[in-house]
Amino acid sequence: MSEKLEDVQNAEDERRIAIDKVGIKGIRHPVSVRDKSEGVQHTVAEFSMFVGLPQHFKGTHMSRFIEILNGNEREISVESIGPMLREMVARLEAETGMIELRFPYFINKAAPVSGVQSLMDYEVSFIAELREGGEYVFTMKVVVPVTSLCPCSKKISQYGAHNQRSHVTVTAQTRGFVWIEEVVRLVESQASCELYGLLKRTDEKFVTERAYENPKFVEDMVRDVAGLLDAERRIERYVVESENFESIHNHSAYALIERDKRVARQEYE
Repeated sequence: MSEKLEDVQNAEDERRIAIDKVGIKGIRHPVSVRDKSEGVQHTVAEFSMFVGLPQHFKGTHMSRFIEILNGNEREISVESIGPMLREMVARLEAETGMIELRFPYFINKAAPVSGVQSLMDYEVSFIAELREGGEYVFTMKVVVPVTSLCPCSKKISQYGAHNQRSHVTVTAQTRGFVWIEEVVRLVESQASCELYGLLKRTDEKFVTERAYENPKFVEDMVRDVAGLLDAERRIERYVVESENFESIHNHSAYALIERDKRVARQEYE
């Protein structure tokens, strides 16, 4: 005989304290992402799925997150994130929710002189949120590794200048489709030099001299990238960060600019 089991999660909680986010983290699942040159790129993302828990519920049903994830397409696409988020919030009887997926994205790049091709990987995150009142917000985060060369080192040295690999991170709230490649290209255009997976000697000479001719402080990097993000109408809000992994220090240099262009427009009007 089957026995009806008690649903502890649905029990009343006497503490009356709502929880902002509760759910699961670190589950991997196949995804498909739009690729500007190839059409579609297949990769694997690490998912985090959360809902806001009302104060009267003791807990949420963790298994339902997995059911929702596996009940969708085998390969989840950016187009399916919104419907999946709404389904998750409805099934878990919540008012707010978030789905975040982080994945490696590959771009085929040609070396600047030899033209030899190789893949470069970038860390990308898609974050979909359903906020109070039913507002849907989509955010894209892209980490772009680049080269930065110190202007001060170049200025004070008789020859040479220290340089380092840097991570420039753009977190952008969009109101229209933006290619991952567009964000990568925007950042790389403002670095001392971009990175490549494979370089021949002629290419190595080129990127060394390119960086030397184009020195950038960490402050220069975020300001120059912010200037281009300000001009991009499809991006409503952004955070741009630059972390330089210093080659002559045992610490990093860091800078950040955050801007909500909607507020700026309202103030201007």
